[in-house]
Amino acid sequence: MKKLFAILFSALFLTAHSASAAIDGNKAEAFIKNVTSQGIEQLVNADISQSERNARFTKLFNQDLDLDFIGKFVLGRYWRTASEAQRKEFIDVYRKLNIQTWSERFNEFKGKHFEFAGTEKSQQDDQIFVVTQVPMQEGAPASVKWRVKETGGQMRIVDIIIENVSLALTARSEYTAFVQKAPDGVDGLIKNLKSKLK
Repeated sequence: MKKLFAILFSALFLTAHSASAAIDGNKAEAFIKNVTSQGIEQLVNADISQSERNARFTKLFNQDLDLDFIGKFVLGRYWRTASEAQRKEFIDVYRKLNIQTWSERFNEFKGKHFEFAGTEKSQQDDQIFVVTQVPMQEGAPASVKWRVKETGGQMRIVDIIIENVSLALTARSEYTAFVQKAPDGVDGLIKNLKSKLK
């Protein structure tokens, strides 16, 4: 079941740190509670068609994740050398791929719920970690930490750390390695990501 979380959240996003944070922890935790409730507990169990579920999920996903911020991070140093057209195309396909992955895996959360265990500080004043656990049928609960960033008073998710593995860093490592080997660089990465879209 823990592998499910890694697959479900794979596309997502930023390093874990701990130090002082000015962001309101209670506000961040309330934000994640709403995301998990609306995005998992209610949406998965709703008596609606899969197409309607996908549409609602896409809206929720676009509202609650800062994919521009995440995409810039996971492309790493290649973001600086990419053209504006490449950046735009990368963010677009990255967004679509993540929405597709989450939507397809979402039903596997049916009957599951997140338990909240407070927050942890970040080195960035505008970011904080919301700590949750998901009870498993066997063994210890799965640890899921949500990195939340506040911009202009709005909370957005910028990384998820599952069982101490940052999915932002994982994506960044994979994408960097791919671009380094690809003859056509960033264009090759974009083409590869597009090939995974249905």
